[in-house]
Amino acid sequence: MPASSRIPAALPGALPFPQALRARLEGALEAHGAAYRPRTRNLSEAGAPLYTNRLLLETSPYLQQHAHNPVNWYPWGDEAFDTARELGRPVFVSIGYSTCHWCHVMEEESFDDPETAALLNAHFIAVKVDRETRPDVDALYMSALQAMGQGGGWPLNVWLTPERLPFYGGTYFPPDDGRGRTSLRRVLEMIHARYREDPESLASLARQLSAALARGLEGAAAAGGEPSGAMLRNAAASYAALADDQWGGLRQRIKFPSSLPVRFLLRFQRRSGETWALDLATLALEKMAAGGLRDQLGGGFHRYATDPRWLVPHFEKMLYDNALLAVAYLEAWQQTGREDFAQVTRETLDYVVREMTAAEGGFYSATDADSLGPEGRPEEGRFFTWTPAEVEAVVGSEAAAVVNAWFGVTPQGDLDGRSVLRTWESLDALAKRFALEPDALRARLEQARAALYAARARRTPPLRDDKILAEWNGLMISAFARAGLALARPDYVAAARRASDFVLTRMRADDRLQRVFHGDRAAGPAFAEDYAFLISGLLDVYEADPDPRWLREAIALQGVLDTHYADAGGGGYYRVAADHERLFAREKPGQDGAVPSANSVAAMNLLRLAAFTSEDAYAERAVRLFAALHAQIEQSPTAFGEMLLAIDFWLEGAKEVLLVRPHPDSDATPMLDVLRTTYLPNRIFALVAEGAQLEAHAALTPLLHDKRALDGKVTAYVCEDRMCRFPTSDPAVFGEQLRRVKALD
Repeated sequence: MPASSRIPAALPGALPFPQALRARLEGALEAHGAAYRPRTRNLSEAGAPLYTNRLLLETSPYLQQHAHNPVNWYPWGDEAFDTARELGRPVFVSIGYSTCHWCHVMEEESFDDPETAALLNAHFIAVKVDRETRPDVDALYMSALQAMGQGGGWPLNVWLTPERLPFYGGTYFPPDDGRGRTSLRRVLEMIHARYREDPESLASLARQLSAALARGLEGAAAAGGEPSGAMLRNAAASYAALADDQWGGLRQRIKFPSSLPVRFLLRFQRRSGETWALDLATLALEKMAAGGLRDQLGGGFHRYATDPRWLVPHFEKMLYDNALLAVAYLEAWQQTGREDFAQVTRETLDYVVREMTAAEGGFYSATDADSLGPEGRPEEGRFFTWTPAEVEAVVGSEAAAVVNAWFGVTPQGDLDGRSVLRTWESLDALAKRFALEPDALRARLEQARAALYAARARRTPPLRDDKILAEWNGLMISAFARAGLALARPDYVAAARRASDFVLTRMRADDRLQRVFHGDRAAGPAFAEDYAFLISGLLDVYEADPDPRWLREAIALQGVLDTHYADAGGGGYYRVAADHERLFAREKPGQDGAVPSANSVAAMNLLRLAAFTSEDAYAERAVRLFAALHAQIEQSPTAFGEMLLAIDFWLEGAKEVLLVRPHPDSDATPMLDVLRTTYLPNRIFALVAEGAQLEAHAALTPLLHDKRALDGKVTAYVCEDRMCRFPTSDPAVFGEQLRRVKALD
């Protein structure tokens, strides 16, 4: 190693780096080039990093963020645990993600501190994990933390034996004792002392905890029992009892959009006739759209609100939240006809196209909550918040009063003297207050909104996590495909098509999906949610873009999921494949979290595939999946919001909607317009032209055989359980057939 190497021989308190590792790190640092800005406060006078660790060699943006900590970080893998075993040390595992605010705080306070790093390096093997690339690791150790009686959250910090078994954990640890929290240094010292004195007692505790967790996480064999209408009614009643009648969502101090399953409530109202369910759903959508949770200038939604009014958010933006909310607002538009809901969907997807789409078509993962303020220090929400003076500087003194009133910008502000934009006052009320015509006011506000967005774009933006995840791309593919079909937006369908092609061609190896694409390469492993969400997205693309490739690919991916992830004995799917790294449990995820569980989405996929292909085996797998989770769903129905959608689909049965055109260029718009504006969640749809196109589709969807465009007109066939009503070319008759609902028992 040359004397001029920028890689230190050793990090504080750590053993020296092997020469080969130093050479690799030096090469990686050199490859970053002169413009590279290390994320650390530990810099030389020339601006070079004083410390570099193994994470510089990783592709994950989150791991890269920690590459210049003085901590001797290892990525998750055998090297770390083999070293721990050789040295007789416990393993400290810290799990987070690139846009996690408290992860950044703990990094700055502790992991970038040489003294804390020295303590950690001397007595532990430190491992960093990106929860977004290894959800299996995160889920197991989060379950362990909760089994220890602690609340969950990130950063997730756990201590393991060299056998990867957990014995202690927590979330955020401050650098010093205070406010009821023990400092990280004190915890490290206590665990080191205990492990040195009696490692077997901690190992025994870890074995007992892991064995108990494995029994619960792996799931019992299917206990029987079919879903019922009573299950849906019980879930709806539970949500009604917990609902916030003033601000929407559930009565909680911190509010997540996923806490109230709007799409389930829309379905429940449709089949039960209970109008209160629709009221709960629309109230939540109204309040979220008007509050600070929504980016009032750029579109899209932040992660969650820190108050019951949806006003002050945690400012990170996640791809999955925006995908799920775009679909919720779209379905609410179909159910209610409210244009404001459709507009929220458009603005959300337009934001994704503009700011979260890679050149090749895949969708980026997230943006950070923090951005640089005028002092050059990261501040949460700085990019998104405003003062009255800042607004006036953009729109002028004459317009500032009405613009500040519309967006709720005040001198006192909501967050450190700065205001989070919201639109709580109605346009008519504001027009009356300022003695303006509503149309003139609307034009003025739109002009101001565009000017404020342009001014905001000149600020230092939050960090964007530009890795592409198959799972989250599947969700966003669904959102674009569904919105493209419903809103007659071919550009949205094109976005879904491009992203689908990207994942299928760039994120697959030997017919197996890879979970992550970053830089110029894909990496695994893929998980059940990657398959389930992408299959769902491909089915939606097939309905919006009638190319049999999409259905064929969905069927092929379902085959991989069935082969490598299915619980053949108990029903449902494990998160990890049979040939995946063996941890202390092979989890079978059931309950939804920030995103739906793989099994919830897989259940719906199986039912849709059964309807498309007429293959009963798919429906049989869905029934076994329901049986595997039946007891859990009955006990905690509100933990299975997405599964309730699949149960509703199964109970009502699918409407099989087929449109046959006499020629590929025949205008199907009048019939499509009926389908677009009808809320029909439990259906499949195919649009084909007579001739070779129909035959190609019929090879996958046998129900299309012998279907014809009658009298040379676009003809609709509305079928249930493969029995079709009289075909029609009349949009009014078609609408009547679509709107027939099977009442909930």
